[in-house]
Amino acid sequence: MYRWISLACLICTANPIGAQSLLRFNENSFYKPPENPILRADSNFVFMDPVKQRMVRWQQADVFNPAAIVRDGKVYLLYRCEDNPVAHLGGRTSRLGLAESTDGIHFTKYPQPVLYPTDDPFREYDDPGGCEDPRLVQTEDGLYVVAYTSWNQKIARLSIAFSRDLIHWEKKGPAFAKAYNGQFLNAWSKSGSMITRIKQGKQVLAKINGKYWMYWGEHLINLAWSENLQDWYPTLDEGGKLKAVIEPRKNFFDSHLTECGPPAIMTSKGITLLYNGKNLSGEDADPSLPGNTYSVGQVIFDPVRPDLILYRSASPFLQPSLPHEKTGQYQAGTTFAEGLVYFKKKWFLYYGTADSYVGLAIAKKKSVR
Repeated sequence: MYRWISLACLICTANPIGAQSLLRFNENSFYKPPENPILRADSNFVFMDPVKQRMVRWQQADVFNPAAIVRDGKVYLLYRCEDNPVAHLGGRTSRLGLAESTDGIHFTKYPQPVLYPTDDPFREYDDPGGCEDPRLVQTEDGLYVVAYTSWNQKIARLSIAFSRDLIHWEKKGPAFAKAYNGQFLNAWSKSGSMITRIKQGKQVLAKINGKYWMYWGEHLINLAWSENLQDWYPTLDEGGKLKAVIEPRKNFFDSHLTECGPPAIMTSKGITLLYNGKNLSGEDADPSLPGNTYSVGQVIFDPVRPDLILYRSASPFLQPSLPHEKTGQYQAGTTFAEGLVYFKKKWFLYYGTADSYVGLAIAKKKSVR
């Protein structure tokens, strides 16, 4: 059962979230269309790798964990692709591909990856593991900002890149490189979900007290702030350590870890963050889910105090149910959300399945509170 609070979410034709409303989903909010999975691996896509100096089949193994955004009446996915199907889990090179759709379901892939390891100042962070797991946002003036994982197969680092067209990206490097004299440059960091708001029907980056804010993390979820979207400063406790805003709970779907999902969405009533929870295997696990399952829940924070919890789901609203969500590279079962957009008067939620495919769930009419 969900522990509801007495707030409602209205979805309007002109503006998907009313100014005084709250965005919240429940276990009946979404359906999975029969087109699932909507993106698959394809060995026909090749490009000249600037590091390896040879042609590679850059999405031969798996495609999954997509970011999403609406631009000029289309949905664009920035999705993770892995090249080598015989390499072990975590041992492949990931690159980010781009796909577009006019209906949010059927996508056309661009022929070349758009963000990948190359011989640049950031190669030491990106190579050989690659660029992984993006979350995509935009400013009011149309600057696209992606938070992604740089993986050199030693340390995962949350990194930032900018673009004006979603195709050509300027890497800015690790998000925490300058914070606190480099204290967190070499610390493990992933999964950055920046806080956005809906303005005139468009989802754009928001500010709180004059700063941009981002939830991030894959075990404990933390906060960070920035003034320029490039250099981010994690929030710390009185002892100078990372301050968690949520953490795993015994016997819940998120008993093993909590990991940020799509960019958070703010209204005057609260900040809605979807997050991915992993279940433990054993006595502290959620007994209603298989061990090690990834499913999707949500937490709502105060709109002025982004660390203050107003509501947190007791069970997931999206979990593995289809065959391709339970088989593949990660067979314990995965629905791992990273992209959420309001498109054609509905919410479209894009997620990775078993580290192998891209899945889609669409909000039912009148199902969102």
